Amino acid sequence: MITVNVLCSFALVVGLLTLTPGLDTALILRTAALGHRRRAWGVVLGIQTGTLVWGVLTSLGVTALLTASHLAYDVLRWAGAAYLVWMGIRLLLAGRRSSADAAESAGAPAAADSPDSFPGGWRQGTVTNLLNPKMGAFYVAVLPQFIPPGAPHLLAGVLLAGVHILLAIVWSCALIGFAHALRSRLQRPSARRFLDRITGTVVVGFGFRIALGD
Repeated sequence: MITVNVLCSFALVVGLLTLTPGLDTALILRTAALGHRRRAWGVVLGIQTGTLVWGVLTSLGVTALLTASHLAYDVLRWAGAAYLVWMGIRLLLAGRRSSADAAESAGAPAAADSPDSFPGGWRQGTVTNLLNPKMGAFYVAVLPQFIPPGAPHLLAGVLLAGVHILLAIVWSCALIGFAHALRSRLQRPSARRFLDRITGTVVVGFGFRIALGD
């Protein structure tokens, strides 16, 4: 079975990954900064749902087949890139509008969702994570190295993914708390537009990075 030393080593690797500013950080901060705490937690748990799925698929060997198939990987890569560019453009357009309602609706997957919708945030986080082929490639490269020979792959993979999820949730608590502390400043119309523009640029940038395979 997996030892404490293995768990600590894996926690160090994924902990550094979690602390590195990226797409997840931008989405969580932007959503929480608008005062949408339920949606922000939906985004957090959606991202972690995607992490768990990647962990299970890697343990079963499915992601290895995905990365080995150029066609399957390219389909996922282009789908993920298109989704991120679409979402980023919506944020950039919202940043140009003076209406607060328009800014709040940016990035929502469906018009029927309220701005502070937990299910809407969960869908956004899940889709964003699952359409990121780099996440699958990371798990294929890292996860098997921490599964001891003879250990049940599925159980060990879920356990390791659970460590990653736990660290990510703790970090998300800090991000949401930080955004909540600054909410009075960040909810000003000018600050909201600036935040949407910055987040939109980051999301579009990640979309192009995925499309280019960088």
